[in-house]
Parts: sequence; C-alpha cells; structure tokens
Amino acid sequence: MGYDEAIIKLGDFGRYQKIIYFLICLTSIPVAFHKLAGVFLLAKPDFRCALPFEDDSPGNGSQYELPHHLWNISYPPGEVCEYYDVTYSEEYLNGSLVRTTNDTRSCDRYVYDQSKYLNSAVTEWNLVCGRGFLAATSDSLFMLGVLVGSIIFGQLSDKYGRKPILFASLVIQVVFGVLAGLAPEYFTYTMARVIVGATTSGVFLVAYVIAMEMVGPAKRLYAGIFVMMFFSVGFMLTAAFAYFIHDWRWLQIALTLPGLIFMCYYWIIPESARWLLSKGRKECAIANMQKAARFNRVDITNEALSALLDEGEGSADKQKELDQVKEKEPLPSVWDLFCYPNLRRKTLLIFLDWLVTSGVYYGLSWNTNNLGGNVLLNFVISGAVEIPAYIFLLLTLNRWGRRSILCGCLVVAGLSLLLTVVIPQERNGLIVTCAMMGKLAITASYGTVYIFSAEQFPTVVRNVALGAASMVARMGGMLAPYLTFLASVWRPLPLLICGVLSLAAGLLSLLLPETHNKPMLETIADGERFGKKTKGDVYLEAGRELRETLETQPLNGSLENGHKV
Repeated sequence: MGYDEAIIKLGDFGRYQKIIYFLICLTSIPVAFHKLAGVFLLAKPDFRCALPFEDDSPGNGSQYELPHHLWNISYPPGEVCEYYDVTYSEEYLNGSLVRTTNDTRSCDRYVYDQSKYLNSAVTEWNLVCGRGFLAATSDSLFMLGVLVGSIIFGQLSDKYGRKPILFASLVIQVVFGVLAGLAPEYFTYTMARVIVGATTSGVFLVAYVIAMEMVGPAKRLYAGIFVMMFFSVGFMLTAAFAYFIHDWRWLQIALTLPGLIFMCYYWIIPESARWLLSKGRKECAIANMQKAARFNRVDITNEALSALLDEGEGSADKQKELDQVKEKEPLPSVWDLFCYPNLRRKTLLIFLDWLVTSGVYYGLSWNTNNLGGNVLLNFVISGAVEIPAYIFLLLTLNRWGRRSILCGCLVVAGLSLLLTVVIPQERNGLIVTCAMMGKLAITASYGTVYIFSAEQFPTVVRNVALGAASMVARMGGMLAPYLTFLASVWRPLPLLICGVLSLAAGLLSLLLPETHNKPMLETIADGERFGKKTKGDVYLEAGRELRETLETQPLNGSLENGHKV
C-alpha cells in the first residue's frame, strides 16, 4: 500500500497525472490505425475476368460494367472467375453467332470496380478467386504478430522498463509500417505487417500499464476504460484517412507517419515509479514523484515520500520472505486449472467467452465492407458505437454485477446479428443498424470479460490464467479474417456465425458464478469451491431466506404464508 498512499499524497489524479495520462492515451490512436487498416488496404471490390477482347491499356477495357447481354454470353451464371472458352469475334459479341460449348477458361487478368476503391493490395496482386484466401491469411498473420508481441514486449517491459520498450516499439512500428507501404510483393507486405502487429502490443499494452500504474486505486477502472475510448477514436479516424487517400500504399504510409509525433514523448513521459521501486531504484522513483508533486503544487519532502514507500517495501519484503518459503513448492501453471472438475468447467467457459468476444469483435470490425451501403459511413459508425459501450460499463459494471452484464451483452449481440440474416437485403439501413447494435454489445462484453476473468481465477494462477485467456482471444482474432472471407460465399454468413456464437456464449455464461462484491479467491481450493453448490450451501441459503422473511414480516403469531412462528 506504500506506493498507492504516496500517489494520493501527490494529488492522486492531479494536473501532472492528467497531462501524462492524456499523452499516453493518444498512443492508442495509431494502434487502432494499424489494427483496422486492413479493411482498406485489403479491400476486395467487385471484379470479373478480363475478356480476351479487352486490352490492357489504362482506361481502355478497364471499366467494370458490361452490357447485360455481354455478361450472359461471356460468363457462366453466378461465376466471375471463369469465362466461356469461345472466340469473341464481332459476330459473337453482337449476337449473330450462337455459343455451342459450355467450356470455360480460368482468368489470367481481372477487371475491378473502381467506384468504391481506386486500388488495394488485393487489386494490385490479384488476391481473388483461387488466391482470395491470401488476403484473409495476411490479416490472420497480423493477429499472430499481435499475439507474439504481447508475449515478447510484455516480458521486455518487465525486465528493462516501460519507457524504453514503449519507444522501441514506436520506432519499429514506424519503420516497418513504411516498409509495408513500399512492399513490392505480397510476402514482404505480409511480413512487415506481422512485425507492425507485434509492435501494436508493445505500444498499447505498455502504454496501458503506464497509465494504470500512475493513478490511484480509485481511478483505475476509469483509467482503463478511457484508454479503450481513445482506441475507438483511432478506429473512426482511420476512415478519415481512407476518405482523403485512395491509393492503398500512400494510405499505409499516412497511417504510419503519425507515430513520429510520439517520439518527442521521450523527454516528457517518465518511467513508471512503480516499476522503478520493483527494481530497487527508489531514488529515481522519488525524483519522478517529486516532479509530479511540484507540478501539482504539492509540498512533500523526500523523507516523507521515502517513509511512505518504506511501508510498501516492508510489505514487499514480507512477500519476498513468503515467496522464498514457497520456492520449493511447484510453480502454478495453467494445467492446474484443468485438474479439478468445477475449476475446469469455469475455465473452459471463460476461454469460450474470450474466443467468441475477440473473434466477433474483429469479425464485425473487418466486415463493414460486406454490409452494403456507404462503406466509410459503416466503418465510422462501427467505431462510434464503442464509445457508448464503454460509458455503459462505467455506469453499470459496479452496480449490476459482472455475470449479468457479460451474459446480457453477448445475448443482445447474438440476437442483433441473427436479425440481420432475416431482414430483406433491400432494407440495408436496418441491417446496418442491427449489426451496429451487435458491435456495441460485443464491445461492452469485451470490456467486462477482462474484469470478470480476473475475479474468477484464484491468485496463485491468476496471471498464467489471464495469459492463457488472452492467447485464446488472439486465436479468435486470427480466425476473424477467414470469417469475413466467408462473405464471398454468402454475404450474411459472417453475421450469422457471429450471432450464433455470441448467443451460445452468452447463455453458457449463466453457468459461471457472480463475482461482484465477492472476496478475491486465493488458492486452488478456493477456486474449486467457488460457485460449486453443496448441501451445506443449500441449507445456508434456505436459512438466509428464512431469516430475511422473519426480519421483513411482522411477528403477529404467524407468517403471512400460514406457518407458525
């Protein structure tokens, strides 16, 4: 408690903390740029095979639209990846000759509809038809980079400090972000994006930790939620870049260059005092804290700060002694969660919630191109609905309970997305509205599952359990690009799958015990007992109900239900 008490003495969330916190939050914006850029970088417009009579010269034969009769005599019904293998003479094209064969030929050239996108990596490298899965694979590998980056940069920030890893991540992000925009072919582009994906974890997670470590305990819920809101702002601003920049290479570079602005933070953002204390660098921590005190106009001596921190060190020393005692005991691992039936059941349910929440969130975020209507407007709305979702959590998370909010949000998301399947396609506005309701609900569930999971796992395995849950979430993100790829089979299919998964996960979440206002679990035994009904629990619950009845009804010789007192 020493550091937390010192933070309160420094002005809790004073002017200094507010300024640094705001600057830290801004780094979430370029993270959103890179995570959502694939919607435009890998946009797949309508396309068709280029027919033999269409030449390759720019502006000649580059029009996507064809007269209706030419479609009928050139392409098999419902097919754009093959065309009839006939001689496209003038007589055949004007209808004088009748086709006598149904033989087809695969495309060697393509014509793309440029009414929505001037170009993209898909149109430049022809990632369509038999190569269509490559676009989804590129986004999937990007999410693999996010997973690897969360492991690597998280460990490095614990070892070498928050500040150097944050700026190393920013530098790498800018370098490889520009490289992705200059990539001459698909492989180089994809590998550069994988590294950029890894750095998004280095920037966002480390910035998130710095923000959480610099505020007092009472402000941490709000501090965490507002970092997420800045990510949503970056989400919406991505569409603004795409509105003004229509060439995918320049768009990638333009989304990367704002990262250069944050290089000046090196002389502004301090190292985390909490991390400095954990490494025994008390003098440096006190110097940083005195800087905050002066800015907040708080007068506190080094000796007073040291005394407050010594209280924390005393408890830390006790903890170290306890850790030394337990050194000979086997280290907890994620496998401990599967050794006991009740704990195993809860763990699998939580992992399912993480998998579905992450997969559906990114699936909806990347599926805006397939909703119809104005693509940019759909994208902006998809980012904008996240703001009220986070505000909803701030107002209700500590009032209604974790389970009810998680279950309710997942069920609402599932029902909203399932509605999009039964709504007629011509009612595009209604489809987009339901899809955005689903996005709002799934965003709220994303914010809830973090806290709910931390409270479900016992202390001895909490870190490894949350790490495993985060890895499961990244797997959901890796599957999301293939989910949106299914829109090429049937446009409503991604929303149908997302809706079914959300509804199922929401209903299954009812099997988890509520954790709100419950004591934190400490041991594996606590975790196994928590939420497990025994005969003793039933008797206690019956006794509690009887006691509440006696307290609320008048003692007039009998209860209202006829039972004697």
